[in-house]
Amino acid sequence: MSLEKITQAQLDAYNAQDLDAYCAFFTEDVVVADVGGGVNLEGLIAYRERYAGAFAKFPNNRADLLGRMILGNTVIDHERVDRGDGVTPVFEVAAIYTFRGDKIARVDFAK
Repeated sequence: MSLEKITQAQLDAYNAQDLDAYCAFFTEDVVVADVGGGVNLEGLIAYRERYAGAFAKFPNNRADLLGRMILGNTVIDHERVDRGDGVTPVFEVAAIYTFRGDKIARVDFAK
């Protein structure tokens, strides 16, 4: 499966709030950081916990793809995120996914 299809499948799982399917796209040692900042999450257990909490808190959460670029083993998505709670403002992020094989090993967010 191409990196583009894998990235789309993980976005689809995220939007479906299917935690098991979503987490299956990431390596056991996944790292999450902010662009230009420090690491703020390490490991799939912590990743799963973060998104279990986010899905519970925002059951109508949705990320819409605005653009995608693929360079080597990196996929950069421009996304618009709506928490769907009618309170939290809609926001945009760039999610930079670095792959190791067919799994995402690192995610850097620009907000």
